[in-house]
Amino acid sequence: MLLDEIIVAARDGGASADQIAKRFFAARRYAGSKDRRAVRDLTWSVIRRFAERPDNARAAFITMAQDDPELAALFDGSGYGPAAIDDAEARTHGRGQGGVLPQWILPHFSALVDGDEQGHLLNRAPLDIRANALKMARDDAAALFPGAEILDASPFAFRLPTGTAIENHVAIADGCAEIQDLGSQLICDACAVLPGMTVLDLCAGAGGKTLALSALMKGRGRLIASDTNRARLAELSPRAMRAGARHVETLLLNPGQESGMLAALKDKCDLVLVDAPCSGSGTWRRNPETRWRLTPARLTAVMAQQARLMQIGSEMAVLGGHMVYAVCSLLTGEGKAQVANFLAQNPDWRSVPVGIAAGRAEGDGRLLTPAYDGSDGFFLARLQKL
Repeated sequence: MLLDEIIVAARDGGASADQIAKRFFAARRYAGSKDRRAVRDLTWSVIRRFAERPDNARAAFITMAQDDPELAALFDGSGYGPAAIDDAEARTHGRGQGGVLPQWILPHFSALVDGDEQGHLLNRAPLDIRANALKMARDDAAALFPGAEILDASPFAFRLPTGTAIENHVAIADGCAEIQDLGSQLICDACAVLPGMTVLDLCAGAGGKTLALSALMKGRGRLIASDTNRARLAELSPRAMRAGARHVETLLLNPGQESGMLAALKDKCDLVLVDAPCSGSGTWRRNPETRWRLTPARLTAVMAQQARLMQIGSEMAVLGGHMVYAVCSLLTGEGKAQVANFLAQNPDWRSVPVGIAAGRAEGDGRLLTPAYDGSDGFFLARLQKL
């Protein structure tokens, strides 16, 4: 069963729910589109419902069936239906009750994200698009998508109706537009890059923000995208060619050896973007099962990694240059506390205004949240080397 595979992967650090679902349905091509959609919707309803990882799929569905007569009626043992519910069998007692977030993590959340806002963290996310200014103006790109809504918060952003299927849209295939959440676009706006600069995207991943930075640089200057994940970084080169971002360089780093491998860029970068690995708590709308993977130990480890990456990034900035630190997290320890600790340990750096109107002030940076900004949740801060 799909849900059982997702539960095991969350427990053991396996593939993401989306990847598992893709493989699951690829192996069951005999299933019709309506059946596939029904299975996926029911599976994701469990993922969103249970704050803690259920023991198994059957226990989760039985727990949900207690409040859902239609679901309970499916447990009749006929055809492909599950066996009838035995009152004595184990249930997922208590899990999924009392909110959508694990109890242990609540004290770590920003004070700005109160109980009302927390209820929005698992709503279905919108579909945001970034027009690629290297190829097409925003109005022209938006005109290619029926129902597009211009987003004033960022100069190249527009939004499509939820559920719009655009994977094979010609504008995406030709690199004229990219799927990118509004919050991610705002982080790139905060970088305030200009043509001719030397820019390092330290944790580039597959390069979504790299491509946005390239467009802001008008394709001129030096733009280096580095990461320790070979598979993700390999996705960037074809994306860059499609987008016309021909000045992008990629640099694969070995974990623990980043400073040495970046030595040629030391004190030379006008802007360093540190979009650091994090809890992902700001993107639970898109990846709700990741909250089943997060543990106190994992959070502690990722915060240590963030501090290390900020230090590495700071070494690359030229005197007077800037570093933008960002995490797709709403947890204080990953956001304002991380920046406060960095500034306390590096008196040759100062915080400066982020330069975007969206979000709310949070320590030395700004916090974007789904409820307040309609974007994924992000903390970002802009710092300058003195």
